[in-house]
Amino acid sequence: MTQQLEEFPVTITNAEERIWEGMVMSVSSKNSAGQFDILPGHANFVTMIKNEPIVIRARMKKDQIFTYKTAVLAVKDNTVKIYSDI
Repeated sequence: MTQQLEEFPVTITNAEERIWEGMVMSVSSKNSAGQFDILPGHANFVTMIKNEPIVIRARMKKDQIFTYKTAVLAVKDNTVKIYSDI
C-alpha cells in the first residue's frame, strides 16, 4: 500500500535572506497561463509569477499570502522553492 502524501516543504527566499519556510498542504497563484494549484505529489514545474498573490495553506494555520513584483516558483521532487524579487 502506498502512503498518501499530505504535505510538502516550501521555502521562500530572496538574495539576502530566507523569508518563510514550512510544511504546507497547497500553494496557489496565477501565471501568464492562468491560475494554478500545487498539491502534494505535483509534477516538476517552473514558472514566473508577476504581481500576483502566492497563497500558502498549511494545516490548522491561517493562510500565508505573499506578493512580489517578480518571483520564480519551482517544484522539484515534492519540494517548492520560491525565489522572490528576481
